[in-house]
Amino acid sequence: MQTVVVGTFGTTADDVIAVARHGARIELSGEALAALADARAIVDALAARPEPVYGVSTGFGALATRHISPELRARLQRNIVRSHAAGMGPRVEREVVRALMFLRLKTVCSGRTGVRPEVAQTMAAVLNAGITPVVHEYGSLGCSGDLAPLSHCALALMGEGDAEGPDGTVRPAGELLAEHGIAPVELREKEGLALLNGTDGMLGMLVMALADLERLYKSADIIAALTLEALLGTEKVLAPELHAIRPHPGQGAAAANMLAVLKGSGLTGHFQEEEAPRVQDAYSVRCAPQVAGAGRDTMAHARLVADRELASAVDNPVVLPDGRVESNGNFHGAPVAYALDFLAIAAADLGSIAERRTDRLLDKNRSHGLPPFLADDAGVDSGLMIAQYTQAALVGEMKRLAVPASADSIPSSAMQEDHVSMGWSAARKLRTAVGNLGRIIAVELYAATRAIELRRHLTPAPASQAAIEALRAAGVRGPGPDRFLAPDLEAADAFVRDGLLVAAVEPVTGPLA
Repeated sequence: MQTVVVGTFGTTADDVIAVARHGARIELSGEALAALADARAIVDALAARPEPVYGVSTGFGALATRHISPELRARLQRNIVRSHAAGMGPRVEREVVRALMFLRLKTVCSGRTGVRPEVAQTMAAVLNAGITPVVHEYGSLGCSGDLAPLSHCALALMGEGDAEGPDGTVRPAGELLAEHGIAPVELREKEGLALLNGTDGMLGMLVMALADLERLYKSADIIAALTLEALLGTEKVLAPELHAIRPHPGQGAAAANMLAVLKGSGLTGHFQEEEAPRVQDAYSVRCAPQVAGAGRDTMAHARLVADRELASAVDNPVVLPDGRVESNGNFHGAPVAYALDFLAIAAADLGSIAERRTDRLLDKNRSHGLPPFLADDAGVDSGLMIAQYTQAALVGEMKRLAVPASADSIPSSAMQEDHVSMGWSAARKLRTAVGNLGRIIAVELYAATRAIELRRHLTPAPASQAAIEALRAAGVRGPGPDRFLAPDLEAADAFVRDGLLVAAVEPVTGPLA
């Protein structure tokens, strides 16, 4: 099992994926434990003073003006967790909760939060035991951190609330901690606040979305090349010298990927040999690199934002290296929220252009000799008519999901928190959009491979043939009379989602960008 060592300076996207999705074991470095102890000594010294210090000896948010006496401070920390664990709605996915907890642990270990080493050790122990607190869909405004989601996680550390055990059964968190020999934490000054005040949920979902989208964009390039072949289009528009004069990196990469897939094709270049010769291919085919490339460049920006956030210590107040404890606004989720919304917009457009190519494959007036709806016996058979309906419905949903959450703000906490990022909402809708994008391009793959096989007198590119053979080996059937389509489409989606399309093509093309 992989081990991820948490130090004082951030973490990596690969580490987040390893912990969230693959159950990597967590260890705390000696440097992190020393930094935790040093910062805690500063907090303890401040707690002993008569002057109020926000988060240490005061209330929170709009209640920050009240000075809390020493005998009430432990109760204050418990109460902030209990009262803030106010989420509602469906459970959030296990991988999201694990990412959220790991990223909060990353910030705690920075030594900027003032949390005791034993609290960090308990967080690592809970993750290592495979215990996942129950977190609900609604409750975060993406400012002052992902408060409700993080509170449900902190509640489990206290031995309260519900959690999912390693066997997938939801039970009282206290029972699960006891079974694994983990003592519940008893929070002291500053610690309840420090466990709640971060952008960890939205950041974890951004990191995982980027990993998924990287695979989907590469798959989309392959599938666009298959459609170009099926429509007897020209690969000349993919020439590197054309993309060099508009040097967007993503565009050049997408064009190079498509060109690599099409190498050796016997289907391309026939667009001027028909009864009604084309001068050029339709935009959805010809401009595929431009659209996919713009999405790739959007991902590059989002990755930069994610890397900066992964290197950050997000809390309020924070313990500075010179010993000061200062309030700040670093918990505001705007940088992450914008990136999440940008990705949803780009994903919606990639889905939209894929649907237009699919529709072209099914329309006998625009498919250049293919049968209507790619049907075996058109009229008796409907072919892929309703597969495109499903794809169109998904595209419609993608467009709605592309409406930015970060353009919204709902004041809260008696107007103390009067501008919020809605970054958690942006992340939640992006997760849905990423899943839908996979389904959309899977429908295009299903149509394009069937169309190529219907061009029986022409030979596809070796990479295309490898993709078709792998898809058929995965149980996705080719041309023939009408049949129950849903299982084929679901299998095509899994083929794309699991990276099997890329794995089938790259041995022929070499590594794609």
